[in-house]
Amino acid sequence: MAFDNIKLEKGLYATSKGFTGALEEIDPSENYKGTALEGLDAYQRQLKRYDIKVSGNGSDSVSKFFETTDSAALFPEYVSRAVRQGAEEADVLSKIIATTTTIDSLDYRAIESAPDKSDKRLADVAEGAAIPETVIRTKETLTTLHKRGRMLVASYEAIKFQKLDLFTVTLKQIGAYIARCQLEDAIEALDIDDMQLLSLSGSELSYADLVNLWNLFDAYKMTTLLAGPTETAALINMSEFRDSTAGLDFHGTGRVITPLGAELIKCASLDSNAIIALDKNAALEKVQAGEVMTEYDKLIDRQLERAAITCTAGFSKIFEDAVQGIAL
Repeated sequence: MAFDNIKLEKGLYATSKGFTGALEEIDPSENYKGTALEGLDAYQRQLKRYDIKVSGNGSDSVSKFFETTDSAALFPEYVSRAVRQGAEEADVLSKIIATTTTIDSLDYRAIESAPDKSDKRLADVAEGAAIPETVIRTKETLTTLHKRGRMLVASYEAIKFQKLDLFTVTLKQIGAYIARCQLEDAIEALDIDDMQLLSLSGSELSYADLVNLWNLFDAYKMTTLLAGPTETAALINMSEFRDSTAGLDFHGTGRVITPLGAELIKCASLDSNAIIALDKNAALEKVQAGEVMTEYDKLIDRQLERAAITCTAGFSKIFEDAVQGIAL
């Protein structure tokens, strides 16, 4: 079949579509509908071609990738996929991000709209009268992008006999690290210091304070609460969130009843003197310069001593009123 005759080389990584995207152009998955290979992407078909099993009890060793020059070209993509899988398993960003923009440069200027109270109402427009305007403009400052990642340091001789499923666990931890760092970057973009935080009604956080916070969302919906470990515990221990049904669900699944329908996210990096509430559908834009990047030259040539695995992304607030906070 077509995938058996593809010449694999480093140049496939240099395209803007990435390794798998380049393979898909050469060997489209749609050509395999109704066959035993349906459901596999172009990269997975190449793994099958070289009989490389990357997971399960019968997974191969790292050296399997390097039995031929062509199969060695598959190794960097395996590394990237394992790192992405770790990032996805540790993912919290999807719960606070409205949209993701992928760019091919390191400079990006986001757009913003700052409607006042009258702009949020669909006013009745009399005949011949001017229609109310919603002004969208580019921000004065560029979105700051941060490169996050790890240096993979290991000799080929040290890992060539290691099973791929075990090696995947290590790579997934790199992905989890990147996900945690990007969450910190997202919280920084929310800019707590520049927010008008709601004050407590008493000496400590109460259910009434949460109601007041929820009530700040006029044209938006409070979908998510970000809180540090101490504040998360305080929320869970409120009597309003400790009824018998909620307790049974928490003991059985680890899911806690959420304040006023908002998803509660514990975030260790969040400042302990505030809780952030937001509408995940309107609060933040994620800007990323491509996906997870690996130094494919070194990995293909078995020069694993210092191979960088990175991901470059930044965050920009979209609607100011879609983010609120309470000072503790």
